[in-house]
Amino acid sequence: MDSIKNFLNIDSLQGYKKPVLSQSVEEVINALSEFMECVRYLNTRRSKTNLNLDSEEAVQDTIYIMLRPWVMDIRPESPTGKVANRYSIKDFLLPALRTVIEVKFIRDKTHGKSISQEINDDIETYRYHPQCDNLIFFIYDPDALIPDRLQLEKHVTSKRSYSDKTLTCFCIIKP
Repeated sequence: MDSIKNFLNIDSLQGYKKPVLSQSVEEVINALSEFMECVRYLNTRRSKTNLNLDSEEAVQDTIYIMLRPWVMDIRPESPTGKVANRYSIKDFLLPALRTVIEVKFIRDKTHGKSISQEINDDIETYRYHPQCDNLIFFIYDPDALIPDRLQLEKHVTSKRSYSDKTLTCFCIIKP
């Protein structure tokens, strides 16, 4: 029995490091910031596997694959409660970090110009979500259709205080 325990003791393997589980929102943001590096790696491998990031769902799948190994409690899409006569679908919930990740795919020029309003609506919805203290917007804009991305990042990335809670918002725009 001891030999089996020793065999399964991964600490004894030379050079092996245990996976590090996400401890902070900053670590998740840092991982999401490496999105394009992950896509580049997969698209330049020897195999004929290429990521075709042509929809919001494809970007969501890629983010899930990136985060799942070390954000063990990541939960994919589910509806939030009804707020102001509308439901919202959160893309990912990270309960231990009290964080929601909202993925946006800029599909055309009109959407690029209106994304700010869509994000503002989402912020208004998530301020009421009981498990959301941090809201990360990951925006994939493959054709650079957002008119002023720096201004959008500056506008979104902030701490908002409401009478009953604080909501910290982050914005990552790729590529």
